[in-house]
Amino acid sequence: MSATDESSNKKTKSGIAATLARPNILALQPYRCARDDYSTGILLDANENAIGPTSLPTNSLPDDNRLLLERYPCPYQIPLKGAYAKYRGANLKPENIFVGVGSDEAIDLLMRIFCKPGEDNIMITPPTYGMYKVSANVNDVKIVEVPLTPDFDLRIPEMIAAVTDKTKLMFVCSPGNPTCKAIPLSDIEQLATSSYKGIIVVDEAYVDFSSEESAVKLIESFPNIVVLQTLSKAFGLAGIRCGFAIGYPDVIQLMNNVKAPYNLNKLTSEVARNAMENTKVLEKNIKTLLEQREHVAEELRKMDFVVKVYPSDSNFLLVRLKQLSKEIYKKMADDGIVVRYRGSELHCDECLRITIGTEEENKACLEMLEKTYKVLSAAN
Repeated sequence: MSATDESSNKKTKSGIAATLARPNILALQPYRCARDDYSTGILLDANENAIGPTSLPTNSLPDDNRLLLERYPCPYQIPLKGAYAKYRGANLKPENIFVGVGSDEAIDLLMRIFCKPGEDNIMITPPTYGMYKVSANVNDVKIVEVPLTPDFDLRIPEMIAAVTDKTKLMFVCSPGNPTCKAIPLSDIEQLATSSYKGIIVVDEAYVDFSSEESAVKLIESFPNIVVLQTLSKAFGLAGIRCGFAIGYPDVIQLMNNVKAPYNLNKLTSEVARNAMENTKVLEKNIKTLLEQREHVAEELRKMDFVVKVYPSDSNFLLVRLKQLSKEIYKKMADDGIVVRYRGSELHCDECLRITIGTEEENKACLEMLEKTYKVLSAAN
C-alpha cells in the first residue's frame, strides 16, 4: 500500500500517513538501487568488486564467502522481516515491518518523515529515553514535555490537552528507561482513540522482560500506532545494531522510501535471522535474567541505605539511595563496576540504574555497592 493511495485522515484501516507526512516526503521518488531490478546472473550493474572481499569474518574457513560480501545486501530484507513477523505474531506481515540500525534509525526517520523542521513538534514524557530529544534537536523539531507522575504513570488528560495540530509524534517508552515500568496497553489504546491526530510511537526495547503484552497486538486495529523493538536487549545482540519499526503498511512504506538503500548489512542480517531460529535460547536467557532480577532486588532491599527498589518490567533496576548516589557511581566505576547515575532525571533523585548481569557480576556489584557506601558515608 503506498502513502499516495491514502486520502482520509480518519483512524481507519486506510491509514493516516498521507495526511500526516511532509508533502516533500509523499512526493519523494525513492532512490532506485541496482538490486531493485535484478539480483541474480552476471551482475555488472552496481560497480561492485566482483573479484571478491579483501577479508572475511573472523574464524571463517578459507574462501568461505557464502554471504557474497562483495555484493550489496538486499535493500528489503524480506526473509528477516518474515521471520520476525512470525516470531511476534499478531497477524504481522513483512509489509508491517521496517528493519534498520537499531531503534535509533527508526526514531530519526519518523521525525524526518512527519515533522517539518522549525515548525512541528513531538511529545515526550520525562523521565524517558534521551534519544528522542537528541533526534528532535538534530532535525530542528520542537519538543513538548508532559512529565510522568512520580509513580511513572502517563498523565493522559494532560497529554491530550498539550497536543496541537503541530504535534506529529507522541513517544511512549514502555517499559520505560530509566523508569523500568511498562505502560498498560489500555493507556496506549486510550491515546490511540483520543482526539490526538498524530502517531503514537511505542518504544518497546525491553518488552521481552515485561509481563505486559506488546502493543504490536494493537497494530491491526490502529493505523496511528508504531511500535519500536530491537535485538539489543533480550536477544543479547546489541553489537549487531538491528531494530524494527512495526506499523501500518503506509507508514512503513514511507520509512522504506526515505531510508538509505542498503541500511542493513549482510552480517547483521544473517545473525538476526539466526536469532529467530534460536528462540529457545532467548527464552532460557530471559528466564535466567528475570530470576537474577528478583534476587538482586531482594538483596538491595536488605541494605539499610537503599530507600526504594522500583518494580521492574525490564532487565535493569532503578534504585534510590539515601544519599551519595553520584559519588558512589563514580567510585564504583573507578573500581571497575559501572552502573548508571540517573539522579539528574525527573523523579529520580539519588537514583542509580543497575543492569542485571550474570550471577557473578551481580554478586560483585552488590558487594561493591555495600562496601562503597560504607566508605563514602563514613568519610562524610
